[in-house]
Formats: sequence, structure tokens, C-alpha cells
Amino acid sequence: MIGRITKRGFCSASPPRPWLFVGLGNPGDKFNGTRHNLGFQMIDAFSKAIGIPVNTAHCKALFGQGLINGVPVFLAKPQTYMNLSGESSGPLAAYYKMPLNRVVVFHDDMTLPFSVLRLQPRGGHLCHNGLKSVIHHFRGNREFIRLRIGIGRPPGQMDPKAFLLQKFNTVARERIGAALEEGASALKLLVSTGFSASSVVCFNKEQKYKHLRLPTTQRGEQ
Repeated sequence: MIGRITKRGFCSASPPRPWLFVGLGNPGDKFNGTRHNLGFQMIDAFSKAIGIPVNTAHCKALFGQGLINGVPVFLAKPQTYMNLSGESSGPLAAYYKMPLNRVVVFHDDMTLPFSVLRLQPRGGHLCHNGLKSVIHHFRGNREFIRLRIGIGRPPGQMDPKAFLLQKFNTVARERIGAALEEGASALKLLVSTGFSASSVVCFNKEQKYKHLRLPTTQRGEQ
């Protein structure tokens, strides 16, 4: 009897559940390196760190898939333009039957200081049109994880739209590159250990205060 139960797999562990990572941005060369495309840049940084290319077309997205320590990971960069991001994200989540607590959306965020990252398990759209579209195509469900990437506020009276589509200067590019590496490391840990409240609190606390350790002259560089 024991032998038959073992052969039938009653004692085998269930397969690891996959993750879907979606970076928000706009396709096209003219948007490369802009603040509004940091979701794409986070996907690129993570893709490079784990060696999973994002180079196939699937559900209106550039797409890649692979394993991290045996855990399936799907990476996507919707090619619908930012304001229609949900037209790709929604079908992807449905196609892979993803529970939304296994979906992580990467996006730029004006409410966070420049280069500061924050992981959170749920939330609103923060007046971000890409997130509005994602929430709409998730049928109003907001229970997906976000990796928010701070870009700070526009200086003076600058038009927010112009600010979002402006490219980084040299110093800012270096700082955001370092932040994306920190994000890639956090995401690898997330895949390996899951969304642990204690580890997320530690990550967010470290991120919250890191910009205060910069020289005063660099804090406004964005």
C-alpha cells in the first residue's frame, strides 16, 4: 500500500508557483531612458541579472520566461503604450492563471524621492495612467504587488508630462542604475522567499533613508 501511494505521487511536493513581473513604459527609441520608462528599465535590469532574455512577442508585450532556483518567472514589457498597459497585463495574468498576489508591477512614482524604491502588496493608482489601465483590466482588483520607483517631483512650474518624458542627466543615470540593481536583488529574494512582511519592511526602511546619506549637492539630481 505504501509503495502504491508513493508511486501515485501522494507524498510529492507541489510544484513552485510562478511569478509574473510586468514593467510599465512606452515602446520606441524616443522614450528610452526617460523617467516614465523606469518600469521597462527595471525589467531590463532584472532580465540581465538573472539571464532571462525578454525578446518574444506575447499578449501585446515583449516577453521572457525562465527559472530562478526552480521557480518559474515570466517577464513582460507591454507594447501598448503606457495608458493602455492593462490590455497586455490583464490577458497575461489570465493566460497563466496568475493569482494577483503573484503579480508584480514596476512603475515610476512622483510621490517618492528620486531613486528610492518601495515594495507594497496593494494600493491605488496614484493618478498613474498605466496603473489605472492595469487595475481596470484586473476587473478593479488592486491586490497585486507593486515595485514603485521614485522619480521625485517636477522642479518649479515644470509641466509634469514634460518631466516624465525627459531623459536623465549623467549623475541621475548613475543613481538610477544603482537603484535598479538594488531592485533586481530584492526581486530575486522575493522569488526565492516570497512576499515576507518583515523582509519588505526592512527593504522599504533602507530605501526610505538612503537618499539622506547622499551629499547635499546630489540630492536634487534627477
